[in-house]
Amino acid sequence: MPVPARRRFLVLAALAGLGTRAVAQPDGADAGWAALARPGAIVLFRHATAPGVGDPPQFRLGDCGTQRNLSEEGRAEARRLGEQFRRRGIQVGAVLTSQWCRARETAQLAFPGQVREEPAFNSTFGRGGGDERQTARARALLHDWRGPGALVVVSHQVNIQALAGVSTSSGEGIVLRRTADGRLEVAGRVTS
Repeated sequence: MPVPARRRFLVLAALAGLGTRAVAQPDGADAGWAALARPGAIVLFRHATAPGVGDPPQFRLGDCGTQRNLSEEGRAEARRLGEQFRRRGIQVGAVLTSQWCRARETAQLAFPGQVREEPAFNSTFGRGGGDERQTARARALLHDWRGPGALVVVSHQVNIQALAGVSTSSGEGIVLRRTADGRLEVAGRVTS
């Protein structure tokens, strides 16, 4: 999907202050997938469609009945996501997910048998700016990734914003690549 010039400018401006560098990509859906196929790639996915915002007041981690969960549309998105990886022959080295049910279910439907929970990617929504130590831990996990295969992370919009400096839609992924000086930069976007 083409990124309008104004939106591209705003994204670049936002990233300038966050230590993550955005790189202008050719228009078209394949740019993100091509970047993801490169060795050591990282993709940060927002969980698939789960109607609503945040979680109900009675939210309890580990109890999906108290959380905002995937819709049937979201489950179909997650399955299509995994199918895209398989169809494109993208090797997955590891799949890390938030412990929130909607993120975990997205990861399990897309990449069955490969999923590991990682609390560093749990939602920081509603924590008044998030948890800086948690974001630092997530950033360290990303920086340490060298492969083989792609690192797939399923998390939340607020976390991806903190890590990559860009917003995502449900089921959308931000592909990161390592620069020659070791920093991570945004290389593209992918969707199912």
